Amino acid sequence: MNFPQELKYTKDHEWVSVQGDIATIGITDFAQSELGDIVYVDIETVGETIEHEQVFGTVEAVKTVSDLFMPVSGEIIEFNKALDTQPELVNTDPYGQGWMVKVKMSDPAQANSLLSADAYRSQIGA
Repeated sequence: MNFPQELKYTKDHEWVSVQGDIATIGITDFAQSELGDIVYVDIETVGETIEHEQVFGTVEAVKTVSDLFMPVSGEIIEFNKALDTQPELVNTDPYGQGWMVKVKMSDPAQANSLLSADAYRSQIGA
């Protein structure tokens, strides 16, 4: 399993890349492997401000549907439109082309409370 050191992680298996007050969010390599083949990513919250830990969308795999939880409060400013036609990018490149949303954070300091790669790895027992 791959857990890039420069990213932050949540207990709900999202990853966060912070650049200034913009956070790029996706699901971890562990999460996509647990879900299996992803067939649909449903995020209809672009333009909305979502609070920390609220659901901002869902990921549908062959066997299950999982909620996506917002790791930091903020306005969703962009959805990865490539996922409309290629949801499998979440499986093949979860930290690159499989990113899900970009968020303008309300409070960038919230990112400081997210897990490091090592803490996330410990949490999932990897």
